[in-house]
Amino acid sequence: MSGLLALLDDVAGIAKIAAASVDDVAGQAAKAGAKAAGAVIDDAAVTPKYVHGFAAARELPIVGKIALGSIRNKLLFLLPAALLLSAFAPWAITPLLMLGGGYLCFEGAEKVAHALHPGSGHGAEAEATGDPARLEAEKVAGAVKTDFILSAEIMTIALAALSAGQPIWMQALTLALVAVGITAVVYGGVALIVKADDVGLWLARVGRMGATRALGRGIVAVMPGFLRGLMIVGTAAMLWVGGSIVLHGLAEVAWPAPYEAIHHLAEVVAHRVPEGAAGAVGWAVTAAADGVFGLALGLGLIPIVTRGINPLIRALRPGAAKGH
Repeated sequence: MSGLLALLDDVAGIAKIAAASVDDVAGQAAKAGAKAAGAVIDDAAVTPKYVHGFAAARELPIVGKIALGSIRNKLLFLLPAALLLSAFAPWAITPLLMLGGGYLCFEGAEKVAHALHPGSGHGAEAEATGDPARLEAEKVAGAVKTDFILSAEIMTIALAALSAGQPIWMQALTLALVAVGITAVVYGGVALIVKADDVGLWLARVGRMGATRALGRGIVAVMPGFLRGLMIVGTAAMLWVGGSIVLHGLAEVAWPAPYEAIHHLAEVVAHRVPEGAAGAVGWAVTAAADGVFGLALGLGLIPIVTRGINPLIRALRPGAAKGH
């Protein structure tokens, strides 16, 4: 009997330790998720533009495909990579992030170029030929690629926010919780945004009160402009985040001058406004300068990628020589 009681006491002790570990993982995940909030907002702003222009019936399936690709990015590729890099090659994290930042700058600059010169950019051929299935596949692929870069930033920020000295299993559980939680928040929000006009139509048709029907009509009237604005915000976010990543990387690797110049400019401008607005103004100046740098870098990368890297990738693909 005494042996059974001792065993039960040991089990209770193990359960307490496990509960404490779960609480610690949840707390670390919340902390890491808060640190990555800026990148999460960028991810949510970027995604809806990939759904714009499709039939209403295809919107949620497209969001679902992108969300599935996002969770696959985070759990199957980025989480193991983050743990391995952190353990064996922490020096490689900054250069890899800079490559990702350069890709975001390229994508954002290409969207600007496409807006100024319609008919260029990704998906132009599919749009011209009126092939919706091909266009959908290209849009989803583009969204998942962009999500990979943003997710890499989110996972890296989350990893950096974890307490030092944690066992690898706790780091893995925390990052997995961050990955699932952030993906649910981002793509749940995206689904609500892209279906808001349908909700508005439903309210306008079946609402029992005049105020409800008026609300529905207001949602329908506002959403096209809101989505266009969100597309602009998404493109700006790509340039801002990409430029910021590259500038931070340059400062860490070898060339801190641009990063320091931008922050000095932000401090100078912030000191010239009322104290209560100084923080917001300093952040806005920094973000704007990062975005301008990102746009300039992206525009410079467009000919390199489109005339050099992309043809090389196509030439190296299996079957390329046969015209497939």
